[in-house]
Amino acid sequence: MSEPRRSRALLVGVQIPPTSDSEHTASLDELARLAKTLGYDVTGRVMQKRSALAAGAVVGEGRLADLVRLAADVEAVLVDHEITPSQARNLEKATGAEVLDRTAVILAIFHRHARSREARLQVELARLAYLAPRLRESGAGRDRQGGGIGAKGAGESHLELDRRKLRDRMAELRRELDAIANEGGSRRRRRAEHATVALVGYTNAGKSSLMRALTGSTVLVADRLFATLDTTVRAIEPPTRPRILVSDTVGFIQKLPHDLVASFRSTLEEARDSDLQLHVADASDPAFRSHLGVTSEVLEEIGASSSPVLRVLNKRDRLSAEAEASLSDEFPDAILVSAKRPEDVARLRAAIVSFFERDMEEIELQIPYTRSRVLAEIRANCRVVEEEHDERGTRVRVRARPELLAKLRAALA
Repeated sequence: MSEPRRSRALLVGVQIPPTSDSEHTASLDELARLAKTLGYDVTGRVMQKRSALAAGAVVGEGRLADLVRLAADVEAVLVDHEITPSQARNLEKATGAEVLDRTAVILAIFHRHARSREARLQVELARLAYLAPRLRESGAGRDRQGGGIGAKGAGESHLELDRRKLRDRMAELRRELDAIANEGGSRRRRRAEHATVALVGYTNAGKSSLMRALTGSTVLVADRLFATLDTTVRAIEPPTRPRILVSDTVGFIQKLPHDLVASFRSTLEEARDSDLQLHVADASDPAFRSHLGVTSEVLEEIGASSSPVLRVLNKRDRLSAEAEASLSDEFPDAILVSAKRPEDVARLRAAIVSFFERDMEEIELQIPYTRSRVLAEIRANCRVVEEEHDERGTRVRVRARPELLAKLRAALA
C-alpha cells in the first residue's frame, strides 16, 4: 500500500537591502526546513530583489505571474516574511493556495510540538496575539439578537464580538501563565543553592543531545526544528557535590516572533537565572555564526545577557580535521564537541565543574551530634574534603558555594 502524498509548498522570498545574497539564501533554506518540519515537500522558490515588500501581493507583477503559474500544483505558499492580512488575502486569491507567512509557520510548528500544559498555553497566547489583527468581519453589517453574559450588546457586530472573546481569552491565558510562572519562580528559588547551567542556542543545534549526554536523562532528541519547547532540569552525571543542575530550553531562530518570545518568557527565565549559559551552536552549519548572533539578541531581549557564557560548538563529528583546526583558531575560548563522543562530553563536563570550582570556598565547621540534619545537608550538597569525629561532634572541612556556606553558618549559630 503506497503512502499518502505529502502536501506540497512553494517558498516566496524578497531580498531587501542590506540583506546579502548568502543571507537571503540561508533564510529561505531555513524556511524550507521549517516547511519540512510542518509536513510539506517544497517544490520550488520564487525570489525577487526589492527595496520593500510589494504592498499588494508581496512580489511585483512579473514575479506574481511566475508564482501563480508555479502554485498550480501546490497546496500552500510559504512567505519568508511577516505579511499583512491584505497581502495574504491577495496572494490566496491569486494562487488559490493557502498562504502562511514565516510567523504562521513557526506558530504552527510550536502548536504541533507543545506537550506540557504551560507550553500549550504559551503557544495559544502567541497564536491569538497573531490572529487578533487578522480577524475579518464575516457578513458585514449583520447583527444578532441575544442577551446574557458574553452575548452581543446593542449594535455590536460579529467582528467586535469575536475580538472581545479573543481579548477575554488572552487575559485568561495570561492569568494562568502568571500562576504557572509563580510556581516556576518558587522552584527556581529552591534551586538557588545549587549551581545551575542553561543550554541555550539555535533550534536543532543539539542542545537536547548534550542534555541527555551530560545528565543521563531521557529528554526527547530529534533531528527537527523546535523538538524541545518545555524546560527540563536534571542534575549532571556522574553527580557532583555540590550538585550542578542543567536545564534545556526552547531553541531560537531568525525572525522569532516577538509574541512567542513574550509568551515563553517564563520558560526562558531559566536561562536568565542560571549561573552559567552554554551557548550551543551546530558547527557543521555554515550559518552557525549568525545563529550565535540570534541567540545573543534573544537573550538580550529577555534580560538574560548578563550571565557568564561558555560557547560550545557541537557536531564536530561532521567536520573535517581542517575545519576543526580552523574553528579552534577562530574561537579559541570555545569547546568543540560531539554529543555522540563520550570523551567530548567528559571534557565539557570537566569544563563546567571547573567553572564552578572557581567560586567555591573552603571552610571548617563543627557539627554537634544533636545537629545531624545539618550534617546530612552538608553531605548532600557540599564537597566534604575532610571529616573527623570527637567528643564534641563532627568536624568537617567542606567546599561549597558562598551562599550555601552562609546558610550553614546561620543554621549552626
